[in-house]
This record gives sequence, structure tokens and C-alpha cells, in this order.
Amino acid sequence: MKVLFALCLSLCVLLGGRSVSAAPYIAPGIYGAGQQTIHVAQADPLQAPGVRADSAGAELQNLIVENLRILPFIQLVKSSAVLGGTLLPGADMPGLDVKRFQLAGAAVLITANWPAGDVPGKVVEMRIFDTHTGQRLFAAKYPDTRREVLPEVADRFCAGLLETLIGNGDFFRSTLAFIIKSGRNKADVWAMRPTGRGLRQITNLPGEALSPAWSMDGRFVVFSHIDDRSHALGVWDRNSGKVQRIRFPGNTVVGPAFTPGNKVAVALSQGQNPDIYQLSHSFRVERTLEADNSINVSPSFDSSGTKMAFTSSRMGGPQIFLKDLSSGTVTRVSREGSYNTEPSLSRDGTVLAFTRLTDAGQRIFVQDLRTGEERQITFGPGSDEQPAFAPDGYFIAFSSSRGGPRRLYLTTRHGGNPVLLYSGGDASFPRWGMVR
Repeated sequence: MKVLFALCLSLCVLLGGRSVSAAPYIAPGIYGAGQQTIHVAQADPLQAPGVRADSAGAELQNLIVENLRILPFIQLVKSSAVLGGTLLPGADMPGLDVKRFQLAGAAVLITANWPAGDVPGKVVEMRIFDTHTGQRLFAAKYPDTRREVLPEVADRFCAGLLETLIGNGDFFRSTLAFIIKSGRNKADVWAMRPTGRGLRQITNLPGEALSPAWSMDGRFVVFSHIDDRSHALGVWDRNSGKVQRIRFPGNTVVGPAFTPGNKVAVALSQGQNPDIYQLSHSFRVERTLEADNSINVSPSFDSSGTKMAFTSSRMGGPQIFLKDLSSGTVTRVSREGSYNTEPSLSRDGTVLAFTRLTDAGQRIFVQDLRTGEERQITFGPGSDEQPAFAPDGYFIAFSSSRGGPRRLYLTTRHGGNPVLLYSGGDASFPRWGMVR
């Protein structure tokens, strides 16, 4: 990185790893074109001055490395590039030698200290420094470092790191719900961390679950469910762990999503074709969000609840439209291609991801809704489908058959080489939620 912006952060005061923070330290072009790279180095974790923490300290360090390798704008500096080595006499100023890391090309240095000993369950102190000035940018203490929660500590620290560097750490605070197909007419909802850790099964019902979606408060997951007798809306309650099936007249339930008001929007066939309806908190039809004489499905909302993207056949083949729910105005978004589906609107309402059928198969595109500029961000092989924006508006999860069986991958609004998230089976329909 050639230029560092002026440093404006004072020392963050943190309790349990949660920061009270000001503006971002660095503002690289993460969300716009011309994405910069932030070079990050890690000093060896310490349990005493000049004594390396090789047990829990090393384990936590490795988990943080795994997390940071997912981020395309983070470049980890190799320890072999640091003249004088990465073992330091201390983890904080004064006397912290940041110059050696700056000379190795790092703009940011991470240190870790285990003052009560390198033992699981003891407190660890994590700090981030600017290598050019030596200023401490972030500090946090994590008192619970039992081995089973070390991945959680790594995620919390990396969320703080991202919030310090770019102003948004929601990626590491989020959870993915998705579908795993385990047999003929058998598919259930599962969940995991965006790093691929913490895999767990949410539903186990006869039939097939499709299109899961988190409620804004993280309590519910709704999904379409098909068994031998009917289509229904499936609802999983996190508090009770129970699942219920809710049927509607017409026997068609497609692509549920939560509105920012924590109500469900879903396509139901109350007439000849499915239209989009809003349900009450008790999951009953409350009002119509979009209806005409065509097929209208797959609603997606911005965080304000004033914009709804959806798929409609009103122009013939499926295309993406955007509705201003305040004025009722509907605007066509997708202008190229004859088959555009599965819209996912970023939370700030400025960027839309969707699937397009091209001559080479299904591919993921993004469109800047302010400029109308469109970009293809996946290129196969296989079929790339079902994009879903992460809460930070930067990462996009999608399903793909590029490796044979359908799997989950992670890319960004800029594209680039996708990261494999889940490879354990036939997986599809990734959807993000802000829930631990």
C-alpha cells in the first residue's frame, strides 16, 4: 500500500472483545472499483516477554490466519520476510518493534498476549498497530478461550479487525443458512459460519426444503417445503427448536424472505399465477406487495424496507424488477439476456446480484443500481446460481456445479477466484443472517 490515510482513532476501550470505535483507520476501495490490498503481519503470540505461546496461542493464531485468507483485500505477510523474526519481547508499546514489519511490507501488525499463561480458558489480549507510526488502532480482551470457543474468539477478533480497517465487520458476525439434499425427495436446512465452521442441521422433515431465509432478529428461518401431499411455508423457531408447516390456498409457496419489519414476504398462488404477499407476524396473509397477470416471485429487500427487487414474467421471459414500496413505482432492472432470476439486493439498496442464463450456462451478475453498470462476476465451469449478498454488501455466496456436485462458494461484488465454503454434499440456496 503506497498511501495510508490520516490516523484518527484513539485507543479503543473494549469489554469482552466488543469495541467502541470511531471511523475506519484505512479506507481502501473495498466497495468500489480499483480494490486496494491491505498487507497484514502477525507477531508470534506471547505468554511472557519473549516467550512464544505454542499451545492455545498458536491454535488461535492459526484460526485467525484461516479467517483472513478468505478476505481478498487482505494479504498476509510471510514471517520469513520479517528481518529479525516475528518473536518480540513484548506485545504492546513502549518498546514494540514495528519497524521490522513495516520493512517487510506490512501496514498493519497483529499482536497477541496471554498474560495468565498459554492455557485454554485464560484471557488473551489482542492488539492491532499501524506499522508506520506505531499507533495502536484496536485492542480487545477475550476472557473465555476454552478450546471449543476459540473459533468464536477468532471470528470476534476478525470482526473487530475489519471494523477497524474498513468500517464493517458484519461478515464475521453472520451465519449462513442453506439447503443440503441428502436423497431423493429429501432436503433440509443447515447452517454454518461464513468461514465454513460450525456446521449444524436445523430441520429434519420428510420432503424437500428450499429457499431458506433468516428473520432480522435471528429467531426464525423460513423456507419453502414440499412433501408428497402439499407445498407449505416452513418455519423454524430458534428459541424452541421446533418446525411448523403452514399451508396456503393454491398450494404454491415460493422464495420467502423477511422484510426489515421482521415480516415474511412470499410468492403465493392465490389466483392463476403466484404473486408476492406480505404475511403478518403470525404468518397469515396481510397485504399484497406485487400482483398482476404474470408470475411474480423471489422478493429481496434493502435495509430500509422501501425497495423490493423481484423476478417477473411480465415481459415474457423472467426479468428482474425493482419496486419502490413508498410510491408503488416498478422499474425494470435487467436489460440484457432473456432469462434473469434470483435477485439479491444489498442492504444499502445500491447493488443487485442475480442469475443470468448465458450461452455458457447460468452465471452471476451484479448491477450498480445508481449507474446501471452491469458486471459478470462468475465464469463457471458448471452452473452458478442463487447469489446472496452478505450483510456487509461486499461478499456474495452462491451455489455452483463447477466441481461436480452442487456446492457453496464465496466471491465478492468485484468477482475474482471464488472460495469453496462447503463441499460435503449437494448444497444450494445460501442465505445470510446476523445471528450467532
